Amino acid sequence: MANNTSGIVFGGVALYNGVTRKNLITFYFSAFATICLLSFVNVVQPYLLTEILHVPLAEQGSVTGTVLFWHEVVIIFAIGLAGSLSDKVGRRLIFAGSFLIVSVGYFLMAQSGSVWQLVFFRMIFAVGAAGATSMLSVVIADYVVDRDRGKANGIQGVMNGLGAMTAVFLLLRLPNWFTQNGMNPVEAGQATYYVAAGLAVLVALLLWLGLQGRGIRHRNQPERFFELLSEGVKAARDPGVLLGYGAGFVSRGDLAIVGTFLALWINKYGVTSGMDTAVALARASIIVGISQAAAFLAAPLFGVLVDRMNRATAVALTNLISGLGYCSLFFVDDPFSGAMLAAVIVAGAGNIGTVISTQVLIQQQAPAHIRGSVIGFFGLCGAIGILVASKIGGWLFDNWTEAGPFVLFGLLSFVLAAWAFAVRGRVRPAVESAE
Repeated sequence: MANNTSGIVFGGVALYNGVTRKNLITFYFSAFATICLLSFVNVVQPYLLTEILHVPLAEQGSVTGTVLFWHEVVIIFAIGLAGSLSDKVGRRLIFAGSFLIVSVGYFLMAQSGSVWQLVFFRMIFAVGAAGATSMLSVVIADYVVDRDRGKANGIQGVMNGLGAMTAVFLLLRLPNWFTQNGMNPVEAGQATYYVAAGLAVLVALLLWLGLQGRGIRHRNQPERFFELLSEGVKAARDPGVLLGYGAGFVSRGDLAIVGTFLALWINKYGVTSGMDTAVALARASIIVGISQAAAFLAAPLFGVLVDRMNRATAVALTNLISGLGYCSLFFVDDPFSGAMLAAVIVAGAGNIGTVISTQVLIQQQAPAHIRGSVIGFFGLCGAIGILVASKIGGWLFDNWTEAGPFVLFGLLSFVLAAWAFAVRGRVRPAVESAE
């Protein structure tokens, strides 16, 4: 390992040869920006559905599920290809270019005149989202040695939390701010999307200036979807890789329901109670923000914890916490109540724990010579988790209870925890010297 390590340590994290502190700082900024702009598209969508597209409240769960479904169909086909392409043209080009596509997506969504136009524009946005999400996992595996990846992912979790809180505490208040300053609801919504588009362009520029020009390790990775699929399936013979795929499915689904259905639930409750949509969305920002604040505070703790225990055990423990938080939402009647706050705090802390433990597990288990393929297939599993969360979750939201999507993934978290406990003795890290 010594031959591969640069000797540079930043924030307690040892870096590989060729990686500078500027590169790592830029990566952590990318973690902030990616979660900020990719989570914002979900939490602001209730405003667009209500004020611009005039979708009835009773149909918004199913419509939201449809939009997210087609978003994830694009993710499934694009996320692995983005990782493979980055092995040839460099991480920086894919990462920065992805944010330019995100910018175009935000700009076009502001012009939506129907649900199906929104779906199409969201699919364009998803191409950029796939590239950015893929690069988060691949770049940190390139930059940080295995023994410190728990801490590195913990710091990344902090930046993710800051990004999510910026989205809900700052950006999500823009429609209300614009309406208070004289815009009508449609203009306010469009202006909000334009601000997000401009921020995405700025992020692309900063990533181009701060990341490495080319990937650290270039290998011949599969370039076709079915080649990626084949490599990923073969790697699943390792029980740790297979567990990582299952954990990716659950943890990405968890993120999707928080980012999509929590704000939708609160917005629906507020509008039904007589609030203006912008005011209801501002109230939603507080509750979603509290969940993200819990994630922000818990991330460093989980980052250290993951480096100190068997990483399958860490997956089990974090999913137990997450499952408890999500299932407890079934007992919440008033989303503005103290019970809701307690539940989202536990869920937020547990969810960041599952994200950190899952990412570290798959980074540890991915053989160096097919890392892009394994992490790409891991991304596919996460995208499928979001498909399930969006379609089944949307149906449960409209036809059973607003807490339905959360209960579904809370139960899946408990199943995953049992699986992780069962196989933890057979999880062995990939040999780091293969780097």
